[in-house]
Amino acid sequence: MPSLTVENYLKAIYLIASRRGETEAVATGELAQALSVSPGTVTGMLKTLSEGDLATYTPYEGARLTASGRRLALKVLRRHRLLELFLAQTLKMTWDEVHEEAEHMEHSASDRLIDRIDDFLGNPAVDPHGDPIPRPDGSLTEPLGLPLAQLGRGARFRVIRVVEQDPAFLRYLTECGLDLGAEGILTENRPEAGILAFRLRDRDAALGFEAAGKILVARQVDDVG
Repeated sequence: MPSLTVENYLKAIYLIASRRGETEAVATGELAQALSVSPGTVTGMLKTLSEGDLATYTPYEGARLTASGRRLALKVLRRHRLLELFLAQTLKMTWDEVHEEAEHMEHSASDRLIDRIDDFLGNPAVDPHGDPIPRPDGSLTEPLGLPLAQLGRGARFRVIRVVEQDPAFLRYLTECGLDLGAEGILTENRPEAGILAFRLRDRDAALGFEAAGKILVARQVDDVG
């Protein structure tokens, strides 16, 4: 059985690489920041992963997952995201609470339990944040969407994914009404000022440009301008 540390590294490498194309190497500095450890610690673990044929490591370039490393990373992600959805749907935990709890549970849950949870939930496609849930065979379909910050004024949208798991950020989105599935219209988009504004039902709200880039939306067809 892979250790908790090995699983965390593989998951982090996969998540960082998937944001920009899985063929690119993940630098040790990026992993150190994501895992809150020193670069030296990362280098040592990457050598261990390389020896175990879970990743390839090239000094001054970074790490890439091997086929076996990718399979294990997706297995961990499957556990994590199904546990998040289970906590949200059965215990009614909010989307800003489930990430940390799933982090603690994902390494101890058996494959049998995860498969039972998957069946119980009706084999869902996404977790409470809109992140895709890997299937039992390791396949995964990324939901199509574009960052909210890329829309123009007057564009109508529906929120389909939030790629930032910080609890404070998620709570702010809830306060704004930007929960998963929320629909709205972009009323202002001013990159030069670093801010955009939108209307959701009976409320108006605003976001910084960087924050809006972490919200993926599906563009509605009835844009007004």
